[in-house]
Amino acid sequence: MRRLLLALFATLALGLPLRAEEAAAPAIRDVISAQIDAFRADDFARAFTYASPGIRNVFRTPENFGRMVRQGYPMVWRPAEVQFLELEARGGALHQKVLIRDGDGVAHVLDYRMEPDGQGGWKIDGVRILEAPEVAA
Repeated sequence: MRRLLLALFATLALGLPLRAEEAAAPAIRDVISAQIDAFRADDFARAFTYASPGIRNVFRTPENFGRMVRQGYPMVWRPAEVQFLELEARGGALHQKVLIRDGDGVAHVLDYRMEPDGQGGWKIDGVRILEAPEVAA
């Protein structure tokens, strides 16, 4: 009986983080999608609002932020296709992987580090380009 209770407790304890990630997934995807929509419209002021305070402090203005995105992340600025992959807890943060195809059809996998905004929502606290696997066009 003791083993059964321990197994049940372990299962429940391990299941809680997964449920938290699942609960956060729609809101995180909405934030990333909204920022990409703002980039598509060249609305860098709106796109800047989805960035964490740390990112906003680094770039200071929407214009600086927009310049960085256009130069360093052109696939995000003008994506042809956006597909959400896995969301995982890593290093005390939630990370959303996103597959983005650029205008030339090249696949890019990006890792979005997400930060709670303190009001029940999320902010983007960094984006890292990962090596994309070979994906058929």
